[in-house]
Amino acid sequence: MDRYERIIALDRHLRAARRPVTVAYLQDALGCSRATVYRDIAFLRDALMAPVIGDGEAGFLYDKAEAERFELPGLWLSSEELHALLAAQQLLARSSGGMLSSALAPLQQRVEKLLEAQSGGKRWPLERVRVIPHRGRRMDEHVFRIVASAVLDRHQLAFDYRARTTDETTRRRVSPQRLTHYRDNWYLDAWDEDRDALRSFSIDRIASPRRLDEAARDVDEATLDAHLAAGYGIFSGPPKGWATIRFSAKAARWVADERWHSQQQGRFLPDGRYELKLPYSVPRELLMDVLQYGADAEIVEPRALREQLRAHLQLALSNHQDDEA
Repeated sequence: MDRYERIIALDRHLRAARRPVTVAYLQDALGCSRATVYRDIAFLRDALMAPVIGDGEAGFLYDKAEAERFELPGLWLSSEELHALLAAQQLLARSSGGMLSSALAPLQQRVEKLLEAQSGGKRWPLERVRVIPHRGRRMDEHVFRIVASAVLDRHQLAFDYRARTTDETTRRRVSPQRLTHYRDNWYLDAWDEDRDALRSFSIDRIASPRRLDEAARDVDEATLDAHLAAGYGIFSGPPKGWATIRFSAKAARWVADERWHSQQQGRFLPDGRYELKLPYSVPRELLMDVLQYGADAEIVEPRALREQLRAHLQLALSNHQDDEA
Protein backbone atom coordinates (compact mmCIF):
# COMPACT_ATOMS: atom_id res chain seq x y z
CA MET A 1 0.00 0.00 0.00
CA ASP A 2 1.04 3.61 -0.47
CA ARG A 3 0.56 6.06 2.38
CA TYR A 4 -2.82 7.26 1.17
CA GLU A 5 -4.16 3.71 1.08
CA ARG A 6 -2.68 2.91 4.51
CA ILE A 7 -4.29 5.95 6.14
CA ILE A 8 -7.69 5.01 4.72
CA ALA A 9 -7.27 1.42 5.91
CA LEU A 10 -6.00 2.58 9.32
CA ASP A 11 -9.03 4.83 9.73
CA ARG A 12 -11.31 1.94 8.82
CA HIS A 13 -9.70 -0.42 11.38
CA LEU A 14 -9.75 2.12 14.22
CA ARG A 15 -13.31 3.15 13.45
CA ALA A 16 -14.55 -0.46 13.50
CA ALA A 17 -12.62 -1.51 16.61
CA ARG A 18 -14.56 -2.16 19.84
CA ARG A 19 -11.35 -2.57 21.83
CA PRO A 20 -7.81 -1.22 21.29
CA VAL A 21 -6.07 -2.54 18.16
CA THR A 22 -2.49 -3.62 18.73
CA VAL A 23 0.44 -2.43 16.66
CA ALA A 24 1.26 -6.03 15.71
CA TYR A 25 -2.25 -6.46 14.27
CA LEU A 26 -1.95 -3.20 12.32
CA GLN A 27 1.45 -4.25 10.95
CA ASP A 28 -0.10 -7.38 9.53
CA ALA A 29 -3.26 -5.65 8.28
CA LEU A 30 -1.42 -2.78 6.60
CA GLY A 31 1.60 -4.78 5.43
CA CYS A 32 4.16 -2.36 6.86
CA SER A 33 6.77 -2.06 9.60
CA ARG A 34 6.20 -1.20 13.26
CA ALA A 35 7.81 2.21 12.76
CA THR A 36 5.51 2.95 9.81
CA VAL A 37 2.44 2.11 11.91
CA TYR A 38 3.55 4.62 14.56
CA ARG A 39 4.25 7.28 11.93
CA ASP A 40 0.85 6.80 10.30
CA ILE A 41 -0.96 6.93 13.65
CA ALA A 42 0.90 10.12 14.55
CA PHE A 43 -0.03 11.65 11.17
CA LEU A 44 -3.67 10.60 11.53
CA ARG A 45 -3.86 12.08 15.04
CA ASP A 46 -1.68 15.21 14.76
CA ALA A 47 -2.09 16.33 11.14
CA LEU A 48 -5.60 15.08 10.34
CA MET A 49 -6.92 15.65 13.89
CA ALA A 50 -8.39 12.15 14.20
CA PRO A 51 -9.67 11.23 17.74
CA VAL A 52 -7.02 8.52 18.29
CA ILE A 53 -6.56 7.35 21.87
CA GLY A 54 -4.34 4.68 23.40
CA ASP A 55 -0.63 3.84 23.37
CA GLY A 56 1.71 1.31 21.81
CA GLU A 57 1.41 -1.25 24.58
CA ALA A 58 -2.36 -1.45 24.96
CA GLY A 59 -3.20 -0.57 21.37
CA PHE A 60 -5.16 2.20 19.69
CA LEU A 61 -8.77 3.02 18.82
CA TYR A 62 -11.01 6.02 18.24
CA ASP A 63 -12.69 7.93 21.05
CA LYS A 64 -16.30 6.84 20.50
CA ALA A 65 -17.70 10.23 21.50
CA GLU A 66 -15.65 11.97 18.81
CA ALA A 67 -15.48 9.29 16.11
CA GLU A 68 -18.93 10.03 14.70
CA ARG A 69 -17.98 13.67 14.07
CA PHE A 70 -14.61 12.89 12.46
CA GLU A 71 -14.15 12.27 8.75
CA LEU A 72 -11.00 12.04 6.72
CA PRO A 73 -10.54 15.25 4.72
CA GLY A 74 -11.31 15.08 1.04
CA LEU A 75 -7.76 16.27 0.30
CA TRP A 76 -4.62 15.72 2.32
CA LEU A 77 -1.08 15.92 1.08
CA SER A 78 2.37 14.62 1.85
CA SER A 79 5.10 17.00 3.00
CA GLU A 80 6.59 17.01 -0.50
CA GLU A 81 3.21 17.86 -2.03
CA LEU A 82 2.64 20.62 0.51
CA HIS A 83 6.08 22.07 -0.29
CA ALA A 84 5.21 22.05 -3.99
CA LEU A 85 1.83 23.71 -3.30
CA LEU A 86 3.43 26.37 -1.14
CA ALA A 87 6.10 27.05 -3.79
CA ALA A 88 3.37 27.34 -6.44
CA GLN A 89 1.46 29.77 -4.23
CA GLN A 90 4.60 31.87 -3.82
CA LEU A 91 5.11 31.81 -7.58
CA LEU A 92 1.57 33.01 -8.28
CA ALA A 93 1.62 35.70 -5.60
CA ARG A 94 5.00 37.11 -6.57
CA SER A 95 4.65 36.80 -10.33
CA SER A 96 1.55 39.01 -10.08
CA GLY A 97 3.59 41.74 -8.43
CA GLY A 98 1.98 41.11 -5.07
CA MET A 99 -1.46 41.86 -6.51
CA LEU A 100 -2.91 38.50 -5.41
CA SER A 101 -1.12 38.33 -2.06
CA SER A 102 -4.15 39.30 0.01
CA ALA A 103 -6.42 36.87 -1.84
CA LEU A 104 -3.94 34.02 -1.43
CA ALA A 105 -3.08 34.75 2.20
CA PRO A 106 -5.72 32.36 3.64
CA LEU A 107 -4.43 29.53 1.44
CA GLN A 108 -0.87 30.18 2.52
CA GLN A 109 -1.84 30.18 6.18
CA ARG A 110 -3.66 26.85 5.86
CA VAL A 111 -0.75 25.24 4.02
CA GLU A 112 1.72 26.56 6.58
CA LYS A 113 -0.38 25.09 9.41
CA LEU A 114 -0.41 21.70 7.72
CA LEU A 115 3.36 21.87 7.24
CA GLU A 116 3.85 22.87 10.87
CA ALA A 117 1.71 19.96 12.04
CA GLN A 118 3.80 17.52 10.02
CA SER A 119 7.16 19.00 10.96
CA GLY A 120 6.73 19.41 14.69
CA GLY A 121 6.77 23.19 14.56
CA LYS A 122 9.74 23.55 12.19
CA ARG A 123 9.83 26.83 10.25
CA TRP A 124 10.06 26.61 6.49
CA PRO A 125 12.37 29.24 4.86
CA LEU A 126 9.98 30.67 2.28
CA GLU A 127 12.48 33.39 1.44
CA ARG A 128 14.48 30.70 -0.36
CA VAL A 129 11.77 30.57 -3.03
CA ARG A 130 12.44 33.58 -5.26
CA VAL A 131 10.36 34.88 -8.16
CA ILE A 132 11.71 37.92 -10.01
CA PRO A 133 9.09 39.44 -12.35
CA HIS A 134 10.35 40.78 -15.66
CA ARG A 135 8.79 43.93 -17.09
CA GLY A 136 5.46 43.33 -15.40
CA ARG A 137 2.97 46.20 -15.51
CA ARG A 138 1.21 47.72 -12.55
CA MET A 139 -2.39 46.64 -12.26
CA ASP A 140 -5.33 47.52 -10.04
CA GLU A 141 -6.27 44.53 -7.87
CA HIS A 142 -9.89 45.71 -7.68
CA VAL A 143 -10.12 45.73 -11.48
CA PHE A 144 -8.53 42.30 -11.71
CA ARG A 145 -11.00 40.80 -9.25
CA ILE A 146 -14.04 42.15 -11.11
CA VAL A 147 -12.69 40.88 -14.42
CA ALA A 148 -11.79 37.46 -12.97
CA SER A 149 -15.23 37.14 -11.34
CA ALA A 150 -16.96 37.90 -14.64
CA VAL A 151 -14.86 35.26 -16.39
CA LEU A 152 -15.62 32.58 -13.79
CA ASP A 153 -19.27 33.52 -13.15
CA ARG A 154 -19.94 33.79 -16.92
CA HIS A 155 -21.43 37.30 -16.95
CA GLN A 156 -20.95 40.07 -19.49
CA LEU A 157 -18.63 42.90 -18.55
CA ALA A 158 -18.55 46.62 -19.40
CA PHE A 159 -15.44 48.78 -19.02
CA ASP A 160 -13.45 51.70 -20.38
CA TYR A 161 -10.42 50.62 -22.40
CA ARG A 162 -7.49 52.87 -23.25
CA ALA A 163 -5.67 51.37 -26.23
CA ARG A 164 -1.92 51.39 -25.95
CA THR A 165 -1.36 51.99 -29.65
CA THR A 166 -3.64 55.04 -30.04
CA ASP A 167 -4.07 56.11 -26.38
CA GLU A 168 -7.78 56.52 -27.13
CA THR A 169 -10.42 55.43 -24.59
CA THR A 170 -13.52 53.54 -25.70
CA ARG A 171 -16.41 51.96 -23.81
CA ARG A 172 -16.55 48.19 -24.36
CA ARG A 173 -19.16 45.54 -23.62
CA VAL A 174 -17.82 42.00 -23.82
CA SER A 175 -18.51 38.36 -23.03
CA PRO A 176 -15.38 37.27 -21.11
CA GLN A 177 -13.90 33.97 -22.27
CA ARG A 178 -10.72 33.45 -20.28
CA LEU A 179 -7.81 35.08 -18.45
CA THR A 180 -4.37 34.74 -19.98
CA HIS A 181 -1.08 35.31 -18.15
CA TYR A 182 1.56 36.07 -20.75
CA ARG A 183 5.06 37.40 -20.14
CA ASP A 184 4.34 38.55 -16.59
CA ASN A 185 1.16 40.39 -17.59
CA TRP A 186 -2.56 39.55 -17.53
CA TYR A 187 -4.94 39.72 -20.48
CA LEU A 188 -8.68 39.22 -20.92
CA ASP A 189 -9.73 37.21 -23.96
CA ALA A 190 -13.33 38.15 -24.76
CA TRP A 191 -16.05 38.37 -27.38
CA ASP A 192 -16.64 42.05 -28.12
CA GLU A 193 -20.42 42.36 -28.29
CA ASP A 194 -20.41 45.67 -30.21
CA ARG A 195 -17.73 44.70 -32.73
CA ASP A 196 -18.97 41.12 -33.03
CA ALA A 197 -15.45 39.68 -32.86
CA LEU A 198 -12.89 38.13 -30.50
CA ARG A 199 -10.48 40.54 -28.85
CA SER A 200 -7.70 40.47 -26.23
CA PHE A 201 -7.52 43.28 -23.66
CA SER A 202 -4.57 44.10 -21.44
CA ILE A 203 -6.07 44.23 -17.95
CA ASP A 204 -3.79 47.06 -16.85
CA ARG A 205 -5.53 49.24 -19.49
CA ILE A 206 -9.05 48.46 -18.23
CA ALA A 207 -10.82 51.06 -16.07
CA SER A 208 -14.23 51.30 -14.37
CA PRO A 209 -15.21 47.66 -14.94
CA ARG A 210 -18.82 46.69 -14.18
CA ARG A 211 -20.25 43.20 -14.24
CA LEU A 212 -23.56 43.11 -16.12
CA ASP A 213 -26.62 40.96 -15.46
CA GLU A 214 -26.59 39.45 -18.95
CA ALA A 215 -25.02 36.01 -19.25
CA ALA A 216 -21.82 35.82 -21.26
CA ARG A 217 -21.98 33.99 -24.55
CA ASP A 218 -19.60 31.02 -24.72
CA VAL A 219 -17.14 30.63 -27.57
CA ASP A 220 -15.86 27.08 -28.00
CA GLU A 221 -12.24 26.33 -27.15
CA ALA A 222 -11.32 25.38 -30.71
CA THR A 223 -12.43 28.80 -32.00
CA LEU A 224 -10.61 30.60 -29.19
CA ASP A 225 -7.41 28.71 -29.85
CA ALA A 226 -7.66 29.19 -33.60
CA HIS A 227 -8.05 32.95 -33.24
CA LEU A 228 -6.03 33.78 -30.13
CA ALA A 229 -3.33 31.12 -30.06
CA ALA A 230 -2.65 30.40 -33.72
CA GLY A 231 -0.69 33.57 -34.43
CA TYR A 232 2.43 34.69 -32.62
CA GLY A 233 2.15 35.77 -28.99
CA ILE A 234 -0.52 38.03 -27.58
CA PHE A 235 -0.79 39.91 -30.90
CA SER A 236 -2.46 36.83 -32.28
CA GLY A 237 -5.15 36.04 -34.79
CA PRO A 238 -5.34 33.92 -37.91
CA PRO A 239 -1.72 33.45 -39.10
CA LYS A 240 -0.76 35.56 -42.09
CA GLY A 241 2.36 33.57 -42.84
CA TRP A 242 5.37 31.67 -41.54
CA ALA A 243 8.65 33.24 -40.56
CA THR A 244 12.02 31.54 -40.90
CA ILE A 245 14.72 32.80 -38.55
CA ARG A 246 18.32 31.60 -38.34
CA PHE A 247 20.40 32.02 -35.21
CA SER A 248 24.16 31.87 -34.81
CA ALA A 249 25.75 28.78 -33.27
CA LYS A 250 26.27 30.78 -30.08
CA ALA A 251 22.62 31.82 -29.79
CA ALA A 252 21.46 28.34 -30.84
CA ARG A 253 22.34 26.98 -27.38
CA TRP A 254 19.53 29.15 -25.95
CA VAL A 255 17.00 29.27 -28.78
CA ALA A 256 16.90 25.50 -29.29
CA ASP A 257 15.52 25.11 -25.74
CA GLU A 258 12.99 27.96 -25.99
CA ARG A 259 9.30 27.65 -26.81
CA TRP A 260 8.30 30.54 -29.04
CA HIS A 261 5.10 28.99 -30.43
CA SER A 262 3.08 25.80 -30.04
CA GLN A 263 3.51 25.01 -33.77
CA GLN A 264 7.14 26.00 -34.12
CA GLN A 265 9.59 23.87 -36.11
CA GLY A 266 13.28 23.93 -35.36
CA ARG A 267 16.43 22.22 -36.58
CA PHE A 268 20.18 22.53 -36.27
CA LEU A 269 22.03 23.33 -39.47
CA PRO A 270 25.28 21.55 -40.41
CA ASP A 271 27.37 24.61 -39.44
CA GLY A 272 25.90 24.71 -35.90
CA ARG A 273 23.35 27.44 -36.52
CA TYR A 274 19.70 26.92 -35.57
CA GLU A 275 16.76 27.48 -37.89
CA LEU A 276 13.37 28.28 -36.37
CA LYS A 277 10.09 28.39 -38.30
CA LEU A 278 6.84 29.62 -36.76
CA PRO A 279 3.51 31.20 -37.78
CA TYR A 280 2.77 34.84 -37.01
CA SER A 281 -0.08 37.28 -37.43
CA VAL A 282 1.00 40.78 -36.39
CA PRO A 283 4.78 41.01 -36.83
CA ARG A 284 5.45 43.57 -34.08
CA GLU A 285 6.13 41.19 -31.20
CA LEU A 286 8.07 38.74 -33.35
CA LEU A 287 10.33 41.56 -34.53
CA MET A 288 10.93 42.66 -30.93
CA ASP A 289 12.01 39.15 -29.97
CA VAL A 290 14.33 38.81 -32.94
CA LEU A 291 15.89 42.22 -32.22
CA GLN A 292 16.85 41.01 -28.75
CA TYR A 293 19.39 38.68 -30.37
CA GLY A 294 20.99 41.47 -32.41
CA ALA A 295 23.63 40.19 -34.84
CA ASP A 296 23.00 36.59 -33.74
CA ALA A 297 19.61 36.45 -35.52
CA GLU A 298 18.63 36.76 -39.18
CA ILE A 299 15.14 36.70 -40.66
CA VAL A 300 15.39 34.65 -43.84
CA GLU A 301 11.79 34.89 -44.98
CA PRO A 302 9.32 36.26 -45.75
CA ARG A 303 11.06 39.11 -47.48
CA ALA A 304 8.56 41.71 -46.23
CA LEU A 305 9.32 40.78 -42.62
CA ARG A 306 13.02 40.89 -43.36
CA GLU A 307 12.64 44.41 -44.76
CA GLN A 308 10.69 45.50 -41.70
CA LEU A 309 13.54 44.32 -39.49
CA ARG A 310 16.03 46.17 -41.64
CA ALA A 311 13.99 49.38 -41.29
CA HIS A 312 13.90 48.98 -37.49
CA LEU A 313 17.67 48.54 -37.38
CA GLN A 314 18.30 51.54 -39.62
CA LEU A 315 16.03 53.71 -37.47
CA ALA A 316 17.76 52.53 -34.30
CA LEU A 317 21.13 53.31 -35.83
CA SER A 318 20.04 56.80 -36.87
CA ASN A 319 18.89 57.47 -33.30
CA HIS A 320 22.39 56.74 -32.02
CA GLN A 321 24.40 58.68 -34.55
CA ASP A 322 26.18 61.76 -33.25
CA ASP A 323 25.11 65.07 -34.74
CA GLU A 324 27.68 66.56 -37.10
CA ALA A 325 29.44 69.58 -35.78
